[in-house]
Amino acid sequence: MRRWFAALSLTLTTALAQAALVTQELDYSADGVTMKGYLAYDDATDAKRPGVLVVHEWWGHNAYARQRAEQLAELGYTALAVDMYGDGKTAEHPKEAGAFAGAVRKNLELMRSRFDAALTALRAQPTVDGEKTAAIGYCFGGGVVLEMAREGADLDAVASFHGSLASSTAIAPGQIKAEILVANGAEDPMTTAEQIATFKAEMDEAGVPYTFVNYAGAKHSFTNPDADAFGEKFGLPLAYNAEADQDSWARMQALFARVFAK
Repeated sequence: MRRWFAALSLTLTTALAQAALVTQELDYSADGVTMKGYLAYDDATDAKRPGVLVVHEWWGHNAYARQRAEQLAELGYTALAVDMYGDGKTAEHPKEAGAFAGAVRKNLELMRSRFDAALTALRAQPTVDGEKTAAIGYCFGGGVVLEMAREGADLDAVASFHGSLASSTAIAPGQIKAEILVANGAEDPMTTAEQIATFKAEMDEAGVPYTFVNYAGAKHSFTNPDADAFGEKFGLPLAYNAEADQDSWARMQALFARVFAK
């Protein structure tokens, strides 16, 4: 019996040593523009697994988006941190970030083209089960994933973290295919009570399965540990909230476990 346990222990130790988080730059294109993505997955298994897109904050495709992709990979998914600005552009100042984000927000066709290109690139990966996909987004990215859900993107789930809720797109019953999670900071001045009420009415009228969580005391960008530094540097109402961050991430995991089990 002792020998059996020793052999089992050695097997498990060897398997863990061989398993590793794989990350790589992934270039893809949208309308002739090179998009700079970042792919992450765990090579502990050769089995196909669900794929998840990560859409960045208005700062652009930076280390934070990549970190979230790596965390998803550790959960057993293949994750692609996408590039919505093209050529991997990032912003150093809110004015620049606002200009980059505004250019995409005001052009729905451009947004859809770049999102679809990322989704196609994700589904093409040998580690991805193309029938099981989701998208998450932060701030600007949260608004993007919600808008793509409204556009009927073929996704099982969408999670928006402190993302914008407003939309000019009218949705019909059955148009949204994804189940939706919205994690919002109750003290976020960038999201109004009117916008929240309108969003909930929109989802209810279209019969969309969704969860809206309003975290008491949480401000904008509450999932990003660097939020306080950004807020102080630029005089913005940003603040990290560990409790809201952890709870919203746990809710996302529960959502994915449910929809991907179907």
